[in-house]
Amino acid sequence: MSVNPAISTIRHDWRTEEVQALFALPFNDLIFRAQSIHREHFDPNEIQISSLLSIKTGSCSEDCAYCPQSARYDADLQPEALMPVDDVLKAARRAKDEGASRFCMGAAWRQPKDKDVARVVEMIQGVKALGMETCVTLGMLTDTQTATLKEAGLDYYNHNLDTSEDYYSEIITTRTYQDRLDTLARVRDAGINVCCGGIVGMGESEQDRAKLLIELANLPKHPESVPINMLVQVEGTPLNGTEKLDPIVFVRTIAVARILMPTSRVRLSAGRNAMSDEMQALCFLAGANSIFYGEKLLTTDNPMTNQDLALFERLGVRSGGSCHVQ
Repeated sequence: MSVNPAISTIRHDWRTEEVQALFALPFNDLIFRAQSIHREHFDPNEIQISSLLSIKTGSCSEDCAYCPQSARYDADLQPEALMPVDDVLKAARRAKDEGASRFCMGAAWRQPKDKDVARVVEMIQGVKALGMETCVTLGMLTDTQTATLKEAGLDYYNHNLDTSEDYYSEIITTRTYQDRLDTLARVRDAGINVCCGGIVGMGESEQDRAKLLIELANLPKHPESVPINMLVQVEGTPLNGTEKLDPIVFVRTIAVARILMPTSRVRLSAGRNAMSDEMQALCFLAGANSIFYGEKLLTTDNPMTNQDLALFERLGVRSGGSCHVQ
Protein backbone atom coordinates (compact mmCIF):
# COMPACT_ATOMS: atom_id res chain seq x y z
CA MET A 1 0.00 0.00 0.00
CA SER A 2 1.28 3.47 -0.85
CA VAL A 3 2.16 5.68 2.10
CA ASN A 4 1.97 8.91 0.11
CA PRO A 5 0.04 11.22 2.49
CA ALA A 6 -2.17 12.63 -0.25
CA ILE A 7 -5.02 14.89 0.68
CA SER A 8 -7.56 12.80 2.54
CA THR A 9 -11.04 12.14 1.27
CA ILE A 10 -14.08 11.41 3.39
CA ARG A 11 -15.14 7.87 2.63
CA HIS A 12 -17.95 5.61 3.79
CA ASP A 13 -17.03 2.53 1.75
CA TRP A 14 -14.00 1.07 3.53
CA ARG A 15 -13.37 -2.65 3.03
CA THR A 16 -11.89 -5.05 5.55
CA GLU A 17 -8.83 -5.88 3.46
CA GLU A 18 -8.02 -2.18 3.04
CA VAL A 19 -8.12 -1.50 6.75
CA GLN A 20 -6.18 -4.63 7.63
CA ALA A 21 -3.51 -3.43 5.17
CA LEU A 22 -3.32 -0.15 7.09
CA PHE A 23 -2.82 -2.03 10.36
CA ALA A 24 -0.04 -4.02 8.67
CA LEU A 25 1.95 -0.97 7.50
CA PRO A 26 5.38 -0.42 9.03
CA PHE A 27 4.80 1.63 12.17
CA ASN A 28 6.66 4.73 10.94
CA ASP A 29 4.75 4.75 7.65
CA LEU A 30 1.40 4.38 9.42
CA ILE A 31 2.14 7.20 11.86
CA PHE A 32 3.40 9.46 9.06
CA ARG A 33 0.24 8.92 7.08
CA ALA A 34 -2.05 9.46 10.09
CA GLN A 35 -0.20 12.60 11.21
CA SER A 36 -0.25 14.03 7.69
CA ILE A 37 -4.03 13.56 7.48
CA HIS A 38 -4.43 14.95 10.99
CA ARG A 39 -2.66 18.16 9.98
CA GLU A 40 -5.01 18.68 7.05
CA HIS A 41 -7.94 19.11 9.40
CA PHE A 42 -6.71 20.09 12.85
CA ASP A 43 -4.12 22.14 14.66
CA PRO A 44 -1.64 19.36 15.53
CA ASN A 45 -0.73 21.00 18.84
CA GLU A 46 -4.24 21.42 20.19
CA ILE A 47 -6.06 18.88 22.38
CA GLN A 48 -9.75 19.18 23.21
CA ILE A 49 -10.51 18.46 26.87
CA SER A 50 -13.70 16.87 28.15
CA SER A 51 -14.70 15.93 31.68
CA LEU A 52 -16.91 12.96 32.51
CA LEU A 53 -19.19 12.49 35.51
CA SER A 54 -21.20 9.43 36.49
CA ILE A 55 -24.60 10.91 37.35
CA LYS A 56 -26.18 7.52 38.15
CA THR A 57 -23.94 4.63 39.11
CA GLY A 58 -24.41 0.85 39.18
CA SER A 59 -27.43 -1.48 39.32
CA CYS A 60 -27.49 -1.76 35.53
CA SER A 61 -29.43 -4.69 34.07
CA GLU A 62 -27.04 -5.13 31.13
CA ASP A 63 -24.32 -7.82 31.12
CA CYS A 64 -21.45 -5.94 29.42
CA ALA A 65 -18.49 -8.14 30.35
CA TYR A 66 -16.15 -5.19 30.97
CA CYS A 67 -18.45 -3.14 33.18
CA PRO A 68 -18.40 -3.05 36.99
CA GLN A 69 -21.75 -1.24 36.93
CA SER A 70 -23.62 -4.37 35.90
CA ALA A 71 -25.87 -5.72 38.65
CA ARG A 72 -24.86 -9.21 37.54
CA TYR A 73 -21.25 -8.94 38.75
CA ASP A 74 -19.67 -8.66 42.18
CA ALA A 75 -17.34 -5.78 41.43
CA ASP A 76 -17.37 -4.09 44.83
CA LEU A 77 -19.15 -1.03 43.44
CA GLN A 78 -21.56 0.97 45.55
CA PRO A 79 -24.69 1.84 43.51
CA GLU A 80 -25.74 5.48 43.57
CA ALA A 81 -29.08 7.00 42.54
CA LEU A 82 -29.37 9.82 40.01
CA MET A 83 -27.46 12.80 41.37
CA PRO A 84 -29.19 16.05 42.36
CA VAL A 85 -28.95 18.69 39.64
CA ASP A 86 -27.10 21.14 41.91
CA ASP A 87 -24.34 18.58 42.58
CA VAL A 88 -23.91 17.95 38.87
CA LEU A 89 -23.61 21.67 38.13
CA LYS A 90 -21.07 22.07 40.91
CA ALA A 91 -18.94 19.37 39.27
CA ALA A 92 -19.37 21.06 35.89
CA ARG A 93 -18.16 24.40 37.25
CA ARG A 94 -15.10 22.72 38.69
CA ALA A 95 -14.40 20.99 35.36
CA LYS A 96 -14.69 24.30 33.50
CA ASP A 97 -12.35 25.98 35.96
CA GLU A 98 -9.82 23.20 35.29
CA GLY A 99 -9.97 23.76 31.52
CA ALA A 100 -12.63 21.37 30.20
CA SER A 101 -14.71 22.66 27.31
CA ARG A 102 -17.19 19.77 27.24
CA PHE A 103 -18.99 18.18 30.18
CA CYS A 104 -20.17 14.62 29.72
CA MET A 105 -22.73 12.93 31.97
CA GLY A 106 -23.12 9.16 32.09
CA ALA A 107 -25.91 7.13 33.64
CA ALA A 108 -25.95 3.34 34.03
CA TRP A 109 -29.30 2.59 32.42
CA ARG A 110 -30.37 0.15 29.73
CA GLN A 111 -32.91 2.80 28.78
CA PRO A 112 -33.98 5.79 30.89
CA LYS A 113 -37.51 6.49 32.05
CA ASP A 114 -39.13 9.70 30.85
CA LYS A 115 -39.03 11.16 34.37
CA ASP A 116 -35.28 10.54 34.45
CA VAL A 117 -34.82 12.28 31.13
CA ALA A 118 -36.66 15.31 32.53
CA ARG A 119 -34.04 15.62 35.29
CA VAL A 120 -31.20 15.15 32.81
CA VAL A 121 -32.68 18.01 30.78
CA GLU A 122 -32.23 20.28 33.80
CA MET A 123 -28.60 19.21 33.98
CA ILE A 124 -28.03 19.86 30.27
CA GLN A 125 -29.56 23.31 30.47
CA GLY A 126 -27.54 24.17 33.57
CA VAL A 127 -24.25 23.04 32.02
CA LYS A 128 -24.94 24.93 28.82
CA ALA A 129 -25.63 28.06 30.88
CA LEU A 130 -22.01 27.75 32.10
CA GLY A 131 -20.83 28.06 28.50
CA MET A 132 -19.80 24.41 28.11
CA GLU A 133 -20.68 21.83 25.48
CA THR A 134 -22.86 19.02 26.77
CA CYS A 135 -22.78 15.27 26.20
CA VAL A 136 -24.79 12.49 27.82
CA THR A 137 -24.80 8.71 27.64
CA LEU A 138 -28.02 7.18 28.92
CA GLY A 139 -28.43 3.93 26.99
CA MET A 140 -31.12 3.34 24.38
CA LEU A 141 -33.63 6.11 23.68
CA THR A 142 -37.16 6.42 22.33
CA ASP A 143 -37.96 8.93 19.58
CA THR A 144 -39.70 11.15 22.14
CA GLN A 145 -36.75 11.07 24.55
CA THR A 146 -34.33 11.91 21.73
CA ALA A 147 -36.46 14.86 20.67
CA THR A 148 -36.59 16.06 24.28
CA LEU A 149 -32.80 15.99 24.57
CA LYS A 150 -32.44 17.87 21.29
CA GLU A 151 -34.91 20.53 22.43
CA ALA A 152 -32.91 20.90 25.67
CA GLY A 153 -29.89 21.85 23.56
CA LEU A 154 -27.84 18.67 23.96
CA ASP A 155 -24.68 18.90 21.85
CA TYR A 156 -23.46 15.27 21.83
CA TYR A 157 -24.88 11.85 22.59
CA ASN A 158 -22.44 9.03 23.40
CA HIS A 159 -23.37 5.49 22.46
CA ASN A 160 -20.41 3.22 21.76
CA LEU A 161 -20.46 0.16 19.51
CA ASP A 162 -17.80 -1.37 21.80
CA THR A 163 -16.41 -3.90 19.31
CA SER A 164 -17.07 -5.55 15.95
CA GLU A 165 -20.43 -7.12 15.23
CA ASP A 166 -18.69 -10.50 14.95
CA TYR A 167 -17.20 -10.31 18.46
CA TYR A 168 -20.08 -8.45 20.09
CA SER A 169 -21.89 -11.53 21.43
CA GLU A 170 -18.74 -12.47 23.37
CA ILE A 171 -19.05 -9.21 25.30
CA ILE A 172 -22.79 -8.41 25.56
CA THR A 173 -25.95 -10.52 25.25
CA THR A 174 -28.61 -8.20 26.70
CA ARG A 175 -28.61 -5.71 23.81
CA THR A 176 -28.07 -6.42 20.13
CA TYR A 177 -25.62 -4.70 17.81
CA GLN A 178 -28.59 -3.48 15.79
CA ASP A 179 -30.05 -1.90 18.93
CA ARG A 180 -26.91 0.22 19.13
CA LEU A 181 -27.02 1.17 15.45
CA ASP A 182 -30.71 2.08 15.77
CA THR A 183 -29.94 4.39 18.71
CA LEU A 184 -27.17 6.08 16.73
CA ALA A 185 -29.51 6.61 13.77
CA ARG A 186 -32.18 8.05 16.06
CA VAL A 187 -29.71 10.50 17.59
CA ARG A 188 -28.30 11.51 14.20
CA ASP A 189 -31.77 12.00 12.70
CA ALA A 190 -32.65 14.31 15.60
CA GLY A 191 -29.71 16.56 14.72
CA ILE A 192 -27.57 15.73 17.77
CA ASN A 193 -23.83 15.22 17.28
CA VAL A 194 -22.70 11.61 17.69
CA CYS A 195 -19.95 10.43 20.04
CA CYS A 196 -19.27 6.78 19.26
CA GLY A 197 -16.24 4.53 19.55
CA GLY A 198 -15.23 1.31 21.18
CA ILE A 199 -13.01 -0.64 23.55
CA VAL A 200 -9.88 -2.55 22.59
CA GLY A 201 -7.99 -5.11 24.62
CA MET A 202 -11.05 -7.29 25.32
CA GLY A 203 -9.53 -10.37 23.69
CA GLU A 204 -10.69 -9.37 20.21
CA SER A 205 -8.66 -10.06 17.07
CA GLU A 206 -6.99 -7.48 14.83
CA GLN A 207 -9.75 -8.14 12.31
CA ASP A 208 -12.31 -7.26 14.99
CA ARG A 209 -10.52 -3.96 15.61
CA ALA A 210 -10.51 -3.29 11.88
CA LYS A 211 -14.21 -4.13 11.57
CA LEU A 212 -15.11 -1.87 14.51
CA LEU A 213 -13.41 1.10 12.85
CA ILE A 214 -15.02 0.22 9.50
CA GLU A 215 -18.45 0.15 11.16
CA LEU A 216 -17.84 3.67 12.49
CA ALA A 217 -16.31 5.04 9.29
CA ASN A 218 -19.02 3.58 7.06
CA LEU A 219 -21.88 5.18 8.99
CA PRO A 220 -23.79 7.71 6.81
CA LYS A 221 -21.87 10.44 8.65
CA HIS A 222 -18.73 9.95 10.70
CA PRO A 223 -19.16 10.42 14.47
CA GLU A 224 -17.98 13.87 15.49
CA SER A 225 -16.18 12.26 18.45
CA VAL A 226 -14.61 8.79 18.41
CA PRO A 227 -13.50 7.61 21.88
CA ILE A 228 -10.99 4.77 21.76
CA ASN A 229 -10.90 3.02 25.12
CA MET A 230 -8.29 0.59 26.44
CA LEU A 231 -9.97 -2.06 28.59
CA VAL A 232 -9.68 -1.27 32.29
CA GLN A 233 -9.79 -4.65 34.00
CA VAL A 234 -11.95 -4.65 37.12
CA GLU A 235 -12.00 -7.50 39.61
CA GLY A 236 -15.35 -9.25 39.60
CA THR A 237 -16.06 -8.66 35.90
CA PRO A 238 -15.74 -11.48 33.32
CA LEU A 239 -12.92 -9.73 31.43
CA ASN A 240 -10.68 -9.40 34.46
CA GLY A 241 -7.51 -11.35 33.69
CA THR A 242 -7.71 -10.85 29.92
CA GLU A 243 -4.30 -10.74 28.23
CA LYS A 244 -3.24 -7.10 27.99
CA LEU A 245 -3.03 -5.46 24.59
CA ASP A 246 0.38 -4.48 23.21
CA PRO A 247 0.62 -0.65 23.57
CA ILE A 248 1.92 -0.39 19.98
CA VAL A 249 -1.25 -2.11 18.76
CA PHE A 250 -3.29 0.50 20.64
CA VAL A 251 -1.34 3.33 18.98
CA ARG A 252 -1.89 1.66 15.60
CA THR A 253 -5.63 1.60 16.33
CA ILE A 254 -5.59 5.34 17.00
CA ALA A 255 -3.70 5.96 13.73
CA VAL A 256 -6.10 3.88 11.65
CA ALA A 257 -9.08 5.64 13.24
CA ARG A 258 -7.54 8.97 12.24
CA ILE A 259 -7.03 7.83 8.64
CA LEU A 260 -10.56 6.46 8.29
CA MET A 261 -12.27 9.43 9.97
CA PRO A 262 -10.14 12.49 9.11
CA THR A 263 -12.39 15.20 10.59
CA SER A 264 -13.53 13.39 13.75
CA ARG A 265 -12.15 14.11 17.20
CA VAL A 266 -10.34 10.89 18.17
CA ARG A 267 -10.35 10.72 21.95
CA LEU A 268 -8.09 8.89 24.35
CA SER A 269 -10.60 7.65 26.89
CA ALA A 270 -10.55 4.84 29.45
CA GLY A 271 -7.24 3.21 30.23
CA ARG A 272 -5.04 6.31 30.25
CA ASN A 273 -4.15 5.74 33.89
CA ALA A 274 -2.13 2.70 32.79
CA MET A 275 -0.49 4.49 29.84
CA SER A 276 2.96 6.01 30.11
CA ASP A 277 3.49 9.61 29.06
CA GLU A 278 5.44 8.26 26.09
CA MET A 279 2.55 6.08 24.97
CA GLN A 280 0.12 8.98 25.20
CA ALA A 281 2.54 11.16 23.23
CA LEU A 282 2.59 8.51 20.49
CA CYS A 283 -1.21 8.49 20.48
CA PHE A 284 -1.26 12.27 19.97
CA LEU A 285 1.27 11.86 17.15
CA ALA A 286 -1.00 9.17 15.64
CA GLY A 287 -3.92 11.61 15.53
CA ALA A 288 -5.65 11.54 18.91
CA ASN A 289 -6.70 15.09 19.73
CA SER A 290 -9.10 14.81 22.63
CA ILE A 291 -8.94 13.43 26.17
CA PHE A 292 -11.10 13.02 29.22
CA TYR A 293 -9.46 14.38 32.31
CA GLY A 294 -10.24 14.40 35.98
CA GLU A 295 -9.65 11.74 38.62
CA LYS A 296 -12.46 9.40 37.53
CA LEU A 297 -13.94 8.07 34.29
CA LEU A 298 -17.37 6.98 35.50
CA THR A 299 -16.05 4.38 37.98
CA THR A 300 -12.42 3.79 36.98
CA ASP A 301 -9.32 5.80 37.82
CA ASN A 302 -8.01 8.45 35.43
CA PRO A 303 -4.87 10.63 35.53
CA MET A 304 -5.20 13.67 37.75
CA THR A 305 -5.67 17.00 36.00
CA ASN A 306 -2.26 18.33 37.05
CA GLN A 307 -0.58 15.27 35.48
CA ASP A 308 -2.25 15.99 32.17
CA LEU A 309 -1.35 19.67 32.24
CA ALA A 310 2.25 18.78 33.04
CA LEU A 311 2.32 16.39 30.07
CA PHE A 312 0.81 19.07 27.81
CA GLU A 313 3.55 21.46 28.87
CA ARG A 314 6.29 18.92 28.20
CA LEU A 315 4.87 18.22 24.74
CA GLY A 316 4.21 21.86 23.90
CA VAL A 317 0.53 21.25 23.23
CA ARG A 318 -2.42 23.24 24.52
CA SER A 319 -6.09 22.74 25.21
CA GLY A 320 -8.59 23.92 22.62
CA GLY A 321 -11.37 22.72 20.39
CA SER A 322 -11.41 24.30 16.95
CA CYS A 323 -11.08 22.46 13.64
CA HIS A 324 -9.07 24.62 11.24
CA VAL A 325 -10.21 22.96 8.03
CA GLN A 326 -13.87 22.26 7.37
